[in-house]
Amino acid sequence: MIQTQDQTYTTLTESNFKSETEEGFVVIDFWADWCGPCIAFAPVFESVAQEMAGKLKFAKVNVDENPSIATEFSVMSIPTIVLLKDGVEVTRKLGAMLNKDAFVDWLNSVIDENTQ
Repeated sequence: MIQTQDQTYTTLTESNFKSETEEGFVVIDFWADWCGPCIAFAPVFESVAQEMAGKLKFAKVNVDENPSIATEFSVMSIPTIVLLKDGVEVTRKLGAMLNKDAFVDWLNSVIDENTQ
């Protein structure tokens, strides 16, 4: 897990993907370093990851470095945000969510719908 003053998330790779996503809620940002919208979304993702630490796990997948994960999730455009619960996809959003409050509201609503 990467933890600095500005960010708290796990970098997922083909070797750690299953172990890092098999339990609880995990928000995954599929991205690439050449993707302008991905770069624009990164500060929002990192800020929300820090604020919601403990409630959700946040992770990133670089699609160029981990193409098999992107293929497994049928990621055709980036950024794509996928929310898993216990390793199973619950929902996803395509494109950069630049409004932090809208991103938080979306996450909370999905969690509320999928928590018993």
